[in-house]
Amino acid sequence: MYAISDAFRQALTTSHRIVTRVDAYYAGQLVKADLPISDGSVTVDRGSKTRRSLSLTISDVKYLPWNASDPLAVYGQELRVQRGIQFASGPEMVPLGTFRVNEPSGDVHDGPVTLTGTTAETAVIDDVFMAPTTTKGYGTCVQAIEYLIRQTIPSASIENLTGRNPGCAVAAWDAGADRWDAVTQVATAMHAEIFVDAIGRFVIVDQPNPLTTPVSWTIAEGEGGTLMSAARQMSRTGVFNAVVVSGENSAADIAPVSGVAYDNDPASPTRWGGPYGKVPKMYSSALVVTQGDANALAAYMLADLTAPNIQTSIDSLPNPALEAGDCVRVEYSGRKERFIVQSLTVPLTAEGDFAITLQGGKEEADG
Repeated sequence: MYAISDAFRQALTTSHRIVTRVDAYYAGQLVKADLPISDGSVTVDRGSKTRRSLSLTISDVKYLPWNASDPLAVYGQELRVQRGIQFASGPEMVPLGTFRVNEPSGDVHDGPVTLTGTTAETAVIDDVFMAPTTTKGYGTCVQAIEYLIRQTIPSASIENLTGRNPGCAVAAWDAGADRWDAVTQVATAMHAEIFVDAIGRFVIVDQPNPLTTPVSWTIAEGEGGTLMSAARQMSRTGVFNAVVVSGENSAADIAPVSGVAYDNDPASPTRWGGPYGKVPKMYSSALVVTQGDANALAAYMLADLTAPNIQTSIDSLPNPALEAGDCVRVEYSGRKERFIVQSLTVPLTAEGDFAITLQGGKEEADG
């Protein structure tokens, strides 16, 4: 979660005045400050290739772009979005992301102007490999990630927050392959996730776990709480009880390897061979070169793939500082549960809904 003051935390649970700011940049230069938005939201989704996305509406038709250098044109223009709280001493703002402008449109006479935006993963996705590419010469996973990203964005800020930097096997990708897929394969090989955060950094982080990840925010019902409504759903979609990881590295001339991890917990409702059935997930990577690599990666992936069995969607008073992957405590219906935030949508107006999808609930004991 983005760092906020104690005053900000307290204000989130009471009546307060929100402040939103959207600034337009082109070639790194501010070209229009504080755009007059009429509606909009930022969605943060852990399951999306592009972690953050923007939807924006501007009533004034003069902002409909006609020229390549207009503030809302699509030739590298970016929007920096913030939401905060107005205090007597001034506003405290929380960044929600820097977004490349996509698909502005509107009636040329009456408007409004609508557009979407995406964070910097999109630039890496667009920049497919023009020639065969390899990690040869980059000894660690972080070095390989830096190499792959900075071929596209030389000035990219890349932060490794895991405290680990294991060696990276030599892997190769053909011309036309998705560069961002290559980046995420390297991150997965080091048992981590990578995404662009609210301040525009490419961050490498550990996979969140509701049992071990510190609680960032408590969402409670009743007086002084922020919970407005909650709905609970169970789904089989995306839930697996075994992972088969295979590695075949022709670039290094290494024999194929394969590892399997099963949900063997007798108390697990998704246990392998139980009433849930057998639902394996297959994953292949040239970065898996030893039996130990395959076994360890299978176990790492299994922990997340069994978690989404219970999904809880809640509407809460908005907390713009939350990030997908944060751990939150939800207190409702006489229960206390810890969840991982899977996705959330932050409104840019006071009337917008703040919806959060949570996964992997674990009940907390009293005391």
